[in-house]
Amino acid sequence: QVQLVESGGGLVQAGGSLRLSCAASGRTFSGYSMGWFRQGPGAARELVAKITWSGSRTYYADSVKGRFTISRDNAKNTVYLQMNSLKAEDTAVYYCAADPNFFAASYDYWGQGTQVTVSS
Repeated sequence: QVQLVESGGGLVQAGGSLRLSCAASGRTFSGYSMGWFRQGPGAARELVAKITWSGSRTYYADSVKGRFTISRDNAKNTVYLQMNSLKAEDTAVYYCAADPNFFAASYDYWGQGTQVTVSS
C-alpha cells in the first residue's frame, strides 16, 4: 500500500506560481511512475503531467505545456509540480497518483487532493 499526500495548494493571482508536492509513504515507492491530475468545478478529471520512475520521460497536457514542470526526488519519495504563469482556468483540485506502468495509465494509488485557486 502506498499513501500519497499532496500539499502546496492555495490561492494565487493570475500570472503567479505555486509548487505542489506529493509525498509518498508506505510500501516502496520504487518503480512507480507518478502523475498529477486535476478536476475543476463541473469538469472531468484530467491528466496534467506524468513522469517515469527515473525521471527520464515526462508528459504534459497541451493546456499546461511550457508553464508546468513535473519532477521527482526519489530519495525523498516526493514528486513536485511547479506551476508558473497560472491562469484562472487552472483552478481545480490537484491530485497525485502512482502508476506501475507509465504507458498503461493504470493508477493504483491516489492522494486526497489539494485545492488550487487562481484569481483573475
